[in-house]
Amino acid sequence: MITQRLAPSRLPPGERVYAIGDVHGCATRLAALHAKIAADLAQRPIDHPTILHLGDYVDRGPDSAATIAAIAGSEAVASGVRRLNLMGNHEQMMLEALETTDTATIERWLDNGGEASLESWGIPPSAQPAEWSALVPARDLAFLRRLPLTHRAGGYLFVHAGLRPGRPIERQSIEDLLWIREPFLSFNGDFGAVVVHGHTPRDEPELRPNRIGIDTGAVYGGRLTCAVLEADRVGFLHA
Repeated sequence: MITQRLAPSRLPPGERVYAIGDVHGCATRLAALHAKIAADLAQRPIDHPTILHLGDYVDRGPDSAATIAAIAGSEAVASGVRRLNLMGNHEQMMLEALETTDTATIERWLDNGGEASLESWGIPPSAQPAEWSALVPARDLAFLRRLPLTHRAGGYLFVHAGLRPGRPIERQSIEDLLWIREPFLSFNGDFGAVVVHGHTPRDEPELRPNRIGIDTGAVYGGRLTCAVLEADRVGFLHA
């Protein structure tokens, strides 16, 4: 049973969003969390459920390829559930590295866990950067290239990293949406919506009046977290 508490915003009647934080190749944990979501839906059906992944599916962890397969595949977590998937900064870095000959761009990705992703797709260490894009399945690359940056539902805005304070949502830069930490994290004012985000790992979910942070460091030995939002309530599932 999910312990619910008062949320900082609300969703329309009949809607429930299961928002999942940074997976980073932890495919086994993701499968366990999807199973918990399916069990919750079986116990508490609702008309319009959505599973939303907040980005950073690849890099650092043991199986980026299986994570992408689970998120992008056609197999449903439960019947009638809409799935939405957002872009993270690690997907951005991966795509940039696979689409360039610039050494600094390639090294930036490798320094941030890209080698684990290459290994998960079975790409040998002897392969040259110019070969990588041909060795990653085309369907996976197409999925990554289509990922949107944000999703709005009720009083919530879902995004990977956060927003820059004082700038309207529609004028936020891609860099901030995917990478920002400060001044976003310490800002106490109104963003125009309650922001549900990952990107910055914490030991526990952060529930604040203007944001909900749900990266709990699964790839660093923490848990993979799902925020369960419905009406004016929020609860959490973990794996």
